Amino acid sequence: MSESYISLKKRLEEHVDNLVKASAKKHGAIEAKHQQIVEGAYRVFFEKGFHPTSIREIAEAAGMSRGQLYHYISSKDDVLFLIHIHMQLNWYRYLKDARLDEIEDPLKRLEFALKSSLQFLFENKEVIKFIYTESKYLNKDHLRVVLDMDNKNVVQFWRELVIEALGDSAQSWTNDLAANLITYLMVFYPLRGWNFKEISTDEISSFLMGFIFRGLGIKTPEHKRD
Repeated sequence: MSESYISLKKRLEEHVDNLVKASAKKHGAIEAKHQQIVEGAYRVFFEKGFHPTSIREIAEAAGMSRGQLYHYISSKDDVLFLIHIHMQLNWYRYLKDARLDEIEDPLKRLEFALKSSLQFLFENKEVIKFIYTESKYLNKDHLRVVLDMDNKNVVQFWRELVIEALGDSAQSWTNDLAANLITYLMVFYPLRGWNFKEISTDEISSFLMGFIFRGLGIKTPEHKRD
């Protein structure tokens, strides 16, 4: 992976420290409470959406009073921002636990990263759909950081895998375009899966992976070995 889980976590924590103002003092306690808030917010956000949900409802879903909640966040935007943080960390942890770093062959690594990421996104489709449809409500400061995080942590991840896979044939503008397109295709099922109820996630995953490899102009690792 282009960046270790530990270094990404540290960098994302800096974003949280800079943007999410908490009056609580102990960092470890704040992180645990943020996780509690995110888990509670999922339930009410999925039911009502971001905009109609009140701070009081988020507090109740997280098992806190409004006063307690405000020790750890200062606005509803903070909560949605924390959801972005937790999803990126969970994705990196998922790839780390799957031992992506141990794969040396660039094509096999790209293939494995695609397959594992699609599985992660299938399992978290509700959160992904929520993030993509509701982030438009973020204020400009939160949105600016979220878009920067997306480029540096998600698009850059695919950008570096594409460069490794293409080798000498890699070109800067096509690498960037391919990385952004892969980022988009990864969330195809969470956003459009409602229209493919008769097709299994395995079939969708296989099709998307083949589509991406063909688009890059390279054979899949299986064909490469033939």
